[in-house]
Amino acid sequence: METDEPAEALYEATDTLVLDVGYQPVKIIRWQRAICMSVLEKVEVLAHYAWAIHTVNEAFPAPAVVRLLTPLRLRPQVVRFSRRNVYIRDDHRCQYCGEVFGASDLTLDHVVPRVAGGKTSWTNVVAACRPCNRRKGGRTPEQAGLTLPRPPSRPRWSPQALLPRVPERVPDAWRDWIFATP
Repeated sequence: METDEPAEALYEATDTLVLDVGYQPVKIIRWQRAICMSVLEKVEVLAHYAWAIHTVNEAFPAPAVVRLLTPLRLRPQVVRFSRRNVYIRDDHRCQYCGEVFGASDLTLDHVVPRVAGGKTSWTNVVAACRPCNRRKGGRTPEQAGLTLPRPPSRPRWSPQALLPRVPERVPDAWRDWIFATP
């Protein structure tokens, strides 16, 4: 079933955007890690959410955006395989019928079924709506009379490449840092 509402929030208002020393987006971390980094003086908090983290003695505003205080050693970007990342790679779109769905209405489908030796990997898993997944069953797309718009592959995105594509699905506190024009 296609919906007019945007796909479910890509990033929650509990995630923290991390910027490098030059104010460029680097990655997204959980708020707990951001608090630890702040206490250890590894980051500077640039923006907060409206809610706070309460301890016995005080309350800390929840960090929305932090900036690293030391330069970052660049490592190759590896996108972890997960249900959420498969949905992002496929733009929350069923790869068989092409309709857009929320995460709760999508499933993961093995192109080569597991019963036929198919592995759970970036190159064998796609997002599919429940009706298309049932229709395909334990067969390959060709056997079920379905076609894929493109073969599944390992994504090669980083926060810089991903975030501008989804302006309606990021917390408001991040907007000044992601969509700022130089």
